[in-house]
Amino acid sequence: MKMEIKNFIEYMKEVKQISRNTELSYQRDLLQLVAFMEDKGITEVDKVTKTSLNSYILYMEKEGKATTTISRVLASIKSFFNYEFKMGNIKRDPAELLKAPKIEKKAPVILSVDEVSCLLGQPAGHGPKEIRDKAMLELLYATGIRVSELIHLKVADVNLSVGFIVCRDGSKERTIPFGKVARQSLCDYMNYARDALLKGEESEWLFTNCSGKAMSRQGFWKIIKFYGDKAGIQADITPHTLRHSFAAHLIRGGADIKAVQAMLGHSDMATTQMYTMYSQNETMREAYAGAHPRR
Repeated sequence: MKMEIKNFIEYMKEVKQISRNTELSYQRDLLQLVAFMEDKGITEVDKVTKTSLNSYILYMEKEGKATTTISRVLASIKSFFNYEFKMGNIKRDPAELLKAPKIEKKAPVILSVDEVSCLLGQPAGHGPKEIRDKAMLELLYATGIRVSELIHLKVADVNLSVGFIVCRDGSKERTIPFGKVARQSLCDYMNYARDALLKGEESEWLFTNCSGKAMSRQGFWKIIKFYGDKAGIQADITPHTLRHSFAAHLIRGGADIKAVQAMLGHSDMATTQMYTMYSQNETMREAYAGAHPRR
């Protein structure tokens, strides 16, 4: 089945123009499926049945995989077998009727404006690492981009004179503005820190680690956790927390929801609209605290 998977991924890259992250996700999910099927003696794609796929789903549940992970894997499986069916490689799509487990949607963690200010104020030193960390955190909150987009930014993607970045995800591209605070942090990073981190080497990536290599997701995750703990923030902060906070604070400040949707890169307006609920809840909470006699 590995050759079929390779052909499927090539098709998704060339025709559907999926992003690098999506490509890696498909590859990982489907190769793990192959390993499971081979262990059961199933080595050919046309021998896979709905029953054997259900067995794999049960196996993942017993392994304690999160429902979000199982749903993502199932989406990869469905895409693969749908492709195989359309290509005429199988007579029946065994994944067509498979159902994903129900996912309980948790409310996103959104920091208050004061908490964000405290977090962004933590990297206050003058060393290259702290100057870089300050620039990364400021830019993340100023633009609401995903951490994967942040660490894949190239120097050429940043326009400091006008104040915007260009984000690319596969064939999709969007331009996002940023303010003077993020601009100053980026200027400080470019002028006083980046060369020191690169140690004389050249790199197209905007942000690098202390070895001059491209920053990793795990590396930035550790950075934001470190400063979150340092700021004394009780919420479970992840890189996505600043993205959520960016959107919620913009909408609460009166920004047009369609503009926020465009900046976030959401294809579905409903995804962006969840932040309006936060805005309404905060407004009601403030009204209550300011007016109730026993507040």
